[in-house]
Amino acid sequence: MRAETAAALRVAGLDPEDTREVVARALAEDFRYGPDVTSVATAPPGEVVTGQVVARTPGVVAGLPVALSVADLLADFGSGLAGVSMAALAADGDRIGPGDAVLRVTGPAAAVLSAERTMLNFLTHLSGIASLTRLWVDAVAGTGAAIRDTRKTLPGLRLLEKYAVRCGGGVNHRMGLGDAALIKDNHVAAAGGVAKAIAAVRAHAPEVPLEVECDTLAEVRESLEAGARFILLDNMSLDALRAAVTEARRYPGTRLEASGGLRLETARDVAMCGVDYLAVGALTHSSPALDLGLDF
Repeated sequence: MRAETAAALRVAGLDPEDTREVVARALAEDFRYGPDVTSVATAPPGEVVTGQVVARTPGVVAGLPVALSVADLLADFGSGLAGVSMAALAADGDRIGPGDAVLRVTGPAAAVLSAERTMLNFLTHLSGIASLTRLWVDAVAGTGAAIRDTRKTLPGLRLLEKYAVRCGGGVNHRMGLGDAALIKDNHVAAAGGVAKAIAAVRAHAPEVPLEVECDTLAEVRESLEAGARFILLDNMSLDALRAAVTEARRYPGTRLEASGGLRLETARDVAMCGVDYLAVGALTHSSPALDLGLDF
């Protein structure tokens, strides 16, 4: 990987080695059965082409440094794949419209064509996440609430998908199981009660952030009384959310997160209840790909 690409990834908050592994796996899938027979057969030897990745629909771009990594690693999969270069024409997080070019690609025709789908898979998927996130962020603008993701990510792509959420203006929840504790109903059952679960986590990992999932106001009160200061309000009505906010105000420093069954059209109503976060699993598990295409 070129030093410039690695630097761009670090600026974006992405680990170059982690990104290299993900991109290499994606390229290996395409070249598992040999070279791109279609491109090798149809592209005249020695022909050099230049193309641009262009938006077909409006959205938010994300994943440009990842696309640069595709060009850097392509030559590892065949001697005829060297010489492809890419240059970003936009920045991750930019709003784009139909016809806007986000990336320039230059190189031998067969190599560029061989890289096209892998590059676009990353760009369209990550830009789709960033675009959907931005819709949610815009929906709650001015309320003081932030949009958070979940661990409902595609296996192997969590770091990239959560990066795309940040590009769309959202914030990340847990990156894994060890950087924060989230007590849910099955944990409560295993521990023998809400207070016991909170005490057990505090004793085992006192330094990690602790959040408790609550389905009822009674559970909210019990969690607050047991010392929890981060409460996830699961599938609660607007009236219940407002009541939970009122309860939480008795405990300085408490933060509340609404979750479960949230819809974009009612996101502002939820945020106006006074919660600090809206947890939206759909950002990563259901975002439609942004329509981007490579035009020579």
